[in-house]
Amino acid sequence: MKFIGPMRTGVLLLMLQASIAVMAQQTVDGIRIRPDPEKTRVVFDLSGPVEHKLFMLENPSRLVIDLNDTRMQRDELKAEIAELSLEATPIATLRFSPPSQENLRIVLDLKQEVKPRSFILKPIAQYRDRLVIDLFTEDQQVENLIQGAGSADRKPREIVIAIDPGHGGDDPGAIGPGNLYEKKVVLAISRELKTIADRTYGYKGVLTRQGDYYVARRKRTAIARENQSDVFVSIHADGWKTSSANGASVYAISESGATSEMAKWLAEKENRADLIGGVGSVSLDDKDDMLAGVLLDLSQTASLSASLEMGEAILLGIKPINRLHKKNVEQAAFLVLKSPDIPSLLVETGFITNPGEARKLASRKHQKKLAAGIFAGINQYFSRTPPNGTLLAAGQDATTGETITHVIRRGDTLSEIALRYNISFEDLKRANTLKSNTIRIGQTLRIPQL
Repeated sequence: MKFIGPMRTGVLLLMLQASIAVMAQQTVDGIRIRPDPEKTRVVFDLSGPVEHKLFMLENPSRLVIDLNDTRMQRDELKAEIAELSLEATPIATLRFSPPSQENLRIVLDLKQEVKPRSFILKPIAQYRDRLVIDLFTEDQQVENLIQGAGSADRKPREIVIAIDPGHGGDDPGAIGPGNLYEKKVVLAISRELKTIADRTYGYKGVLTRQGDYYVARRKRTAIARENQSDVFVSIHADGWKTSSANGASVYAISESGATSEMAKWLAEKENRADLIGGVGSVSLDDKDDMLAGVLLDLSQTASLSASLEMGEAILLGIKPINRLHKKNVEQAAFLVLKSPDIPSLLVETGFITNPGEARKLASRKHQKKLAAGIFAGINQYFSRTPPNGTLLAAGQDATTGETITHVIRRGDTLSEIALRYNISFEDLKRANTLKSNTIRIGQTLRIPQL
């Protein structure tokens, strides 16, 4: 048996300690900077969890970030750092401490003063550990992302459609062939839907996000409520476990169980989005009281009924454009739909993981058709049951803005009038609040535009 002398033992211990120190040291493997209306977000992708601290310095203004036992993957990040766009951010330049130092210091030279907020995100889905730094400038007000839908004294008002492009920013959603990102496809469809709504008399579209950045679920519903929206429609193009899944679907909230295995799986997958996008366990102390206090109330009997009825109309609008995965509205516990006072729907425009549907979803022409189909369903529902105080409720045509009426002549009947204007007997009675089939000569009826 060979014995190791004290000196050699000491050398081995030092080598072992050095090896452990090197193994324990984490690395910064990626950097992303994304400005949005609410903030500028700086994300550092990490090889593992790190301890960090940050502090502000003045004259000139700069933010210092210290990461313990961390180093930069400098060679790998050179191209990535060179491509960072700082134009629309409060950041002038980024600087890093020399590689010889044990701890990494990152300095953000600033163009203006900011209020920073930092937090660590644990690994989830395709992401590893991340350090997130949010920078808030003085003129960025969280509660005023989007202007109100209109002044309260404007009568009659437009029907407001809150259009929610799913995912965004660090949350790409499902990824299809050729790196086709769900977040980009649904933003394109949502923009088309807003365009159609805005150019249709009697309607107005409001987007919950207008670019490639993440918006928390609660903020999405808060934006809808701030704009006094009449409906909340969340647009998605999700994926499934196999590439064979195909077809469009419409989902409403469920107060109990999901209506299918896929509805349950998709809801669970979508409900993780805040963890991926960087909201999850983050404190809301920098948010206003309204946002922090939004209650996701499940008891939405009236709005659920409207959601289901409108969802069926949207399915009919999409059916000529895209194969339907299910012919009826499905239900599951999607958190983004839990607004107690607004009919809310989640529209799956197709499966981005299906090669055939991915090709169509990437097509501008197909995106426009899908948006038109979704709007056709929304318009069909609201034309039948227009909200009080809206232009449609006042009996004005949603396309031209002109009121279509019919003056009763001798021999007219409700059924003949309905047939002449290609509407149903029930819709004609409902539009004119008729409790019986009796009409009189000279009476003026409003003809609903369906």
